[in-house]
Amino acid sequence: MLKNLLDACGAALGFYTIGYGLAYGGSTDGGPTTFAGNSNFFMMDLNKDFYLDPLVSGQAYWLFQFAFAATSATIVAGTVAERCQMTAYLGYSISLTAFIYPIVAHALWSPQGFLSISNANPLFGIGALDFSGGGVVHVTGGITALLATKILGARRGRFHDNKGNPLPKPATLQQHSIALQFLGVFILWFGFYGFNAGSALIITNPNRTDIAIRTAISTTLAGASGCVSALFSNLVYQERVTGEATFDVGHSLNGCLAGLVSITAGCAVVEPWAAIIIGTVAGWFYLICSNMLIAHRLDDAVEAIPVHLAAGSWGIIATGLFAVPSYMEQVTGTSAHPGWFYSWGRGSADGRLLAANIVEIVFIIVWVSVTMGPFFLLLNYIGWFRSDSLEEVVGLDISYHGGAVSPDDAPMLEYVEAMKIQRQLAKTGLRSRRKGGDDMFDDEEIMAHAMEASHPSRKASVKDSRSASMDFHDHHV
Repeated sequence: MLKNLLDACGAALGFYTIGYGLAYGGSTDGGPTTFAGNSNFFMMDLNKDFYLDPLVSGQAYWLFQFAFAATSATIVAGTVAERCQMTAYLGYSISLTAFIYPIVAHALWSPQGFLSISNANPLFGIGALDFSGGGVVHVTGGITALLATKILGARRGRFHDNKGNPLPKPATLQQHSIALQFLGVFILWFGFYGFNAGSALIITNPNRTDIAIRTAISTTLAGASGCVSALFSNLVYQERVTGEATFDVGHSLNGCLAGLVSITAGCAVVEPWAAIIIGTVAGWFYLICSNMLIAHRLDDAVEAIPVHLAAGSWGIIATGLFAVPSYMEQVTGTSAHPGWFYSWGRGSADGRLLAANIVEIVFIIVWVSVTMGPFFLLLNYIGWFRSDSLEEVVGLDISYHGGAVSPDDAPMLEYVEAMKIQRQLAKTGLRSRRKGGDDMFDDEEIMAHAMEASHPSRKASVKDSRSASMDFHDHHV
């Protein structure tokens, strides 16, 4: 929960200082194409010559866009749960919202962005259409999560046994609360109406009212179809493979989110029946990507990568296929380059919108990879990325937030004492967090001192400490 709070805090500070300025600073209709904004840092002169005035004020737009920036950072949180250090988390949250995300937002949503449909000379004559952030928010957060989990590594016991041998079948780690998962999905579903329908910006204009209503309907149908698609597709697959039909709760919830994510890019320009198709296919993309991650032994604790990266990418492509000409006219001011399927209906094969949207996906993946990849590698090298082995064993609630340990849990008390000793050694330079660092005290000695501290009535024997040290390594592996 603290990490989620830090998302909002880090995003607010990062977006206030330089994030908004890089995304929208100096935006003007008809201006030259630029890589990033160059003004409005620290919200200075925010309402001066604001390009959306009088449709919406600069301050209101800042607050609305801040929510998008914060959302891109929250996607990563679930993926790296249970093994990421707090300092690393705050660091990449600020970096993502202050620099990485704003460049993507500028490219797609600023009139000066090279992919923007509002650009004076849009890409392929139309630009990329991403109405509510299928790529700007979800693909950006999803590819960041993929890089993070690849570099960070899997949770203990997910893909290997206690001796480090690969498990024939990945272990399913115990979940905390199914009820809270349901509550979270309902909250997110409600929030999508704010993001998607809210992207119409105003509802006093009849044209914008139609857009907001259509967007809300598309969002509802895509989320519902994604849930049903993932639930029953997995049901059929499991029945064919194992002979047992199981209604998997997790797949239904994440399928719903995948459907909601998939419709964000084109929610304002597709028909209701198309929203159902988009959500249904998103459920399949989620299942396929989830299985691919497991096959490659990439540990995504909440399956945020399949939901946001896979479903978000599909939604961008689907927009290039299903965008209705009349709806394009309402949203972009032109119907010259609609979705590819509608172009075929006109007797042509105009795929410019589809091509521009594919360029959007490629740009986001490349930009995030070349920036966040080295950032995560640096954090990992200096020992600031993954939590220490003992901290993972005792749990981050205890090691980072001072949670209590039951007096009856003797093994855990030993691990907690060992963690305290290790931290003292680290302060004196006798124990290193950096990979490959020189340590003057090994795990066996640390565990021996910890056993004596946690059980004053007896002195730890060499056999006891060696056994505890081996047990510690088993838990870590």
